[in-house]
Amino acid sequence: MGKEQNTTERLPMGALLALAMTGFICIVTETLPAGLLPQISSGLQVSSALAGQMVTVYALGSLLAAIPLTIATQGWRRRNVLLLTIIGFLLFNSITAWSSQYGVTLIARFFAGASAGLAWSLLAGYARRMVAPQLQGRAMAVAMVGTPIALSLGVPLGTWLGALVGWRTAFGLMSALTLVLMAWVVLKVPDYPGQSASQRIGLRQVLLTPGVRSVLAVVLTWMLAHNMLYTYIAPFVASAGLADKVDIVLLVFGLAALLGIWLTGRLVDRHLRKAVMACLATFAAISLLFGFFSQSVAVVYAGIFVWGLSFGGAATLLQTALADAAGEGADVALSMNVVVWNSAIAAGALTGGILLDQFGVNVFPWVLLVLLLVGLGIVFSARAHGFPQGHRQAGAAVVGH
Repeated sequence: MGKEQNTTERLPMGALLALAMTGFICIVTETLPAGLLPQISSGLQVSSALAGQMVTVYALGSLLAAIPLTIATQGWRRRNVLLLTIIGFLLFNSITAWSSQYGVTLIARFFAGASAGLAWSLLAGYARRMVAPQLQGRAMAVAMVGTPIALSLGVPLGTWLGALVGWRTAFGLMSALTLVLMAWVVLKVPDYPGQSASQRIGLRQVLLTPGVRSVLAVVLTWMLAHNMLYTYIAPFVASAGLADKVDIVLLVFGLAALLGIWLTGRLVDRHLRKAVMACLATFAAISLLFGFFSQSVAVVYAGIFVWGLSFGGAATLLQTALADAAGEGADVALSMNVVVWNSAIAAGALTGGILLDQFGVNVFPWVLLVLLLVGLGIVFSARAHGFPQGHRQAGAAVVGH
């Protein structure tokens, strides 16, 4: 982005919460079908497995569109790009609500995912740009708060709404929410120019920027470990006799994640490197605990809570580190983050499924432990670039965001 910098010493909460609402809509739109599979399969006259592909094609849309759409819109004014993503949700959620054809529904879901891919590459940089360097981490923590709220409430909310008013109306309500958000963005979110042709940095150059690959490697290992366990949480907690308490388990995780976001907001600007290492080490310790005591109800609940606590600020920590490392190429780097993050979600589900079939749920903690130790090793070695020592604002002051 451009060199101008908003040096306000206060967080513009109205604008940041509009970004948080955008993230909330991204996640709820993605997860809504998971709680509505029986109704959707009946409504579209397809199997539950085919209805479930509504989630798959959404992730695919994010994966394929994030980088090209981010590069294509680099020169546009930032608020116009943000409004474009929200209009995408309005249009494609409306089509999903009205469509009676399975094929049309899948196409709408793909393009809704593409809207999300562009949104995720935009939100972190936008939040950073609104504030002085020493507040950038806290601003991102606020902008990311919609994610754990949506993760903990999205599926149960969708299930409840679907039972109450039907799955089509649930998607229609999401469209109505986007109309409110568009007005909110116009009223509260400041506009900034895009990058001039001379400021733009190519994909290859951004990838080769010192620190960028280290952060992306940590994103991959951490999110692969997380999604492997999160996707198969139901069979995992079943060994402790909690098969009928999965909703409560996920609520505990979600509440802990919210607390984690708050803690991250307090730590990210002064102790980014230490916070990332502490989160990875904590998750590794929980994996070890699960490896030995996965049949204990108390250990599972305590472990889920601490895991949620360590995960809540992950998006803020990793995106802050990535944007700091990439400098003027931050938006392009953050679009790479969308691709790596979604790849980790898909790979976690795929790998976890294979492990579950071949070895059973007891192997999960040990695979997680290996992945997290690899991530910890990468952070440890990236002390010059990627996860530098000391206060991050010293380096962030020169970043064009």
